[in-house]
Order: sequence, then structure tokens, then C-alpha cells
Amino acid sequence: MGRSPCCEKEHTNKGAWTKEEDQRLIAYIRVNGEGCWRSLPKAAGLLRCGKSCRLRWMNYLRPDLKRGNFTDDEDELIIRLHSLLGNKWSLIAGQLPGRTDNEIKNYWNTHIKRKLLSRGMDPHTHRPLTPVDGAAASRPSSSDDGSSGATSTGEPRCPDLNLDLSVGPPAADTPTSHPVCLCRHLGLRGGAACSCRQADSP
Repeated sequence: MGRSPCCEKEHTNKGAWTKEEDQRLIAYIRVNGEGCWRSLPKAAGLLRCGKSCRLRWMNYLRPDLKRGNFTDDEDELIIRLHSLLGNKWSLIAGQLPGRTDNEIKNYWNTHIKRKLLSRGMDPHTHRPLTPVDGAAASRPSSSDDGSSGATSTGEPRCPDLNLDLSVGPPAADTPTSHPVCLCRHLGLRGGAACSCRQADSP
């Protein structure tokens, strides 16, 4: 069984808050404090649900909210905190007095991500972006032994592929056929170290 709703939503106002509603909420909280958001709307004479009152107060009306653009120092602090905490916007907002978690999340998605990308940084990992051209060179081999894709002589070797398919040597009744090195046909040019090489194709 889920949590019961915070109020009777059928009889509440929805949509934009009016100036009169804002004044009622501010006046009530000045006298009584924040208290219980479930009972606040009725006590304040508001036809709003408790969640709506809480969000209106926290994100728009409380006096310690900081207005205006984010500063460069705030940007750098958000970047540092995000690298440590990830998308924990409430925890990040706790370190930026006057800023809300929702405001910081929106600012991250609209501005800071782009700022990091312009610096060549991945906004998720906070590490330098790998150029597409160098990605293959920096990627380790997929073989189990951790070796690179070359033999000790410097020749490329066949990767550890499972070639247990219906492909096999040519039938004996077709003497004109030639055995084929699968590595060569895959564009790997196996060479002498190739384990599947039986003969060069013509």
C-alpha cells in the first residue's frame, strides 16, 4: 500500500500562484515557521496542496534565496562537487547558500555540461575526452591474456575468435578449390603465426 496523498487534491487550486496566495504563505510562515506542510495550507487559508506550498516557498519565496546569474566561483564549486557526489543535487545545493537543488540541476544541464565539453572534459566522468581517432589505439585487446594484437616478432596475430561455424575445408570432390586463410579474408593478414592459415588464397 502506497503513501497516502498529502491532501485532497480535488479541491485545490492548480497552476500559477497569485500575488495574494504568495502573501498569505509568506505571512503564515513568518508567524508560525515552516512546520508541517500537510496541515499548512488549511491553516494558512490556502486552497493548495502541501507539496505545492513547500515547493513555492523553497524555490521562490524564502528570503535567503540568491537571485541572479551564477558566478564563476559557483560554477567551479558545482563542478568539483559534482565530480565527488554525482547528481546529488540536494547535497550540492547544501554547499551553495541561497541556491536550490532544482536551480542547480537545471543550470548543470543547460550551461555547465557545455562548459566542460568545451574544455574537452566528459561531464559524466570529469575525465578528458578521448579523441575518436585515438580511441582504437588506446583500447586494450579483448583477449583473455591481456596481450596486444601482435606477436613477439611484431607480426599481427589472429585474434582469439571462435570460428566453430559450418565453414570448413573444401570438399574433396572439388579439386579446383583452394584452402583459405580466414584471417586473410577477414582483412587481418595472419602471416606465419596464424593458426587458421592452411594456404594462401590465389
